[in-house]
Amino acid sequence: MSARSLPVSTPAEQGVDATGIAAFLDAVESAPDIEPHSLMILRHGHLVASGWWAPYTPERLQLLYSLSKSFTSTAAGLAASEGLLDLDEPVLSYFPEFDADITDPRSRALLVRHVAAMASGHLVDTWGEAAHLDPKETVRGFLLITPDREPGTVFAYNQSATYALASIVQRVTGQSLTGYLRTRLFDPLGIGETAWTRNRVGREIGFSGMYAATDAIARLGQLYLGQGVWEERRILPASWIAEATREHIATADGSPEGARSDWQRGYGFQFWRSRHGYRGDGAYGQFCVVLPEHDAVIATTAATEQLQELLHLMWRHLLPAFGTAPLPPGGHGGADEALRQRLAGLALPTVAGAPEPAGRTDSWADAAFVPAGGRCDAVPTLTQVRVADTHRGRRVTLVEGDTRLDLRLGTGWTLEEGPVPTAVCGDWTGPDTLSVDVLFVETPHRLTVTCSLPDRTFTARWHTTPLHAKSLHSLRAPSYPA
Repeated sequence: MSARSLPVSTPAEQGVDATGIAAFLDAVESAPDIEPHSLMILRHGHLVASGWWAPYTPERLQLLYSLSKSFTSTAAGLAASEGLLDLDEPVLSYFPEFDADITDPRSRALLVRHVAAMASGHLVDTWGEAAHLDPKETVRGFLLITPDREPGTVFAYNQSATYALASIVQRVTGQSLTGYLRTRLFDPLGIGETAWTRNRVGREIGFSGMYAATDAIARLGQLYLGQGVWEERRILPASWIAEATREHIATADGSPEGARSDWQRGYGFQFWRSRHGYRGDGAYGQFCVVLPEHDAVIATTAATEQLQELLHLMWRHLLPAFGTAPLPPGGHGGADEALRQRLAGLALPTVAGAPEPAGRTDSWADAAFVPAGGRCDAVPTLTQVRVADTHRGRRVTLVEGDTRLDLRLGTGWTLEEGPVPTAVCGDWTGPDTLSVDVLFVETPHRLTVTCSLPDRTFTARWHTTPLHAKSLHSLRAPSYPA
């Protein structure tokens, strides 16, 4: 496979029925609680379908949320293959300066493989408590929390565990995760620009915060599907692929819904086992689904809280589309060309409204709005919204204290690259009401701001709530000095 571009093929040539992909598109676009942003499907090492719902684009970095964990796992695998990291060594052995502070036998017995597998022995996520115990060195705070059970015996989705793993990798390599992966993974696979959120001590957090294009998700999945080999070059040991993607700890809770849940199939090293294959996943629908039985990879970015439903739709429509032999040229009834045209024209719908109310132009020409009820609960930092007519057209300004996010309203989605990349659309949803949707296009997040003219107030609502953002201005890929 070329490091610069993935080999492209028609679905039919790789035994994929394009009508199944079209049915999947129908399903996600009609689902009321799923907002798709991108889709890439690889079969037999070839890209057979790819599309981005405008204003999202192929080159745009995306916040991967917990799909970041699978890249952290890959960094750990590389470090282990270089003899820098030992899965069977205690976590504490990599932080000898904490030795006198960590006295609990379970904490001292916690191995690298336990944190890699979310099997630290804690029954709940410890990130908040760990950060409170030691805001500067959260690994120490984590180790100060006595595990509820023996390490390796119980599963809990625990951000502190992944942070500890990421911290070990950065300590033993002397590099950030991004720096370490650049020459060993990103460049060999042809992955372009990436970014990763850092904490107050300058460490990339590992459990979340990675930004990359959808293409990077697809390439990671293909590397794992290929047992660690890319372009006939071994990148990762096959033994690591096997270890990272097998079940190390059970996740089933014994509930009746478990049979339909893809979160009750076991956990590997920062990868989930699925009813079909395995996957890395991030909040709101950032998926890297690897299907060895079909020799296929599915990469998605989206904005939804219905993660299981999104997987259900993959299983329902995409799995039956993966055949065992090539189809007639062009697919059934010319389905390949129909799919190609559809993928090229994907777009998110804009705000549905009415023309600007007659006689109200002056009222909206320079209007300021304050939070309804005195406070904007959805975005506490948002203190004012201003609407104004300028020589560049109508502008909407979101005010956060001393900072402003200036947005232009146009026809359809209007892209603004800085200081925060956004796409904006708005319309009148009543004679005295302006509704504006703001897509923070390097994230899965959409904010709807509604301004009411009679009382000069506004409301704001997230469609998916940001998990780590401190302000609207932080909803973008971070940039750090090299």
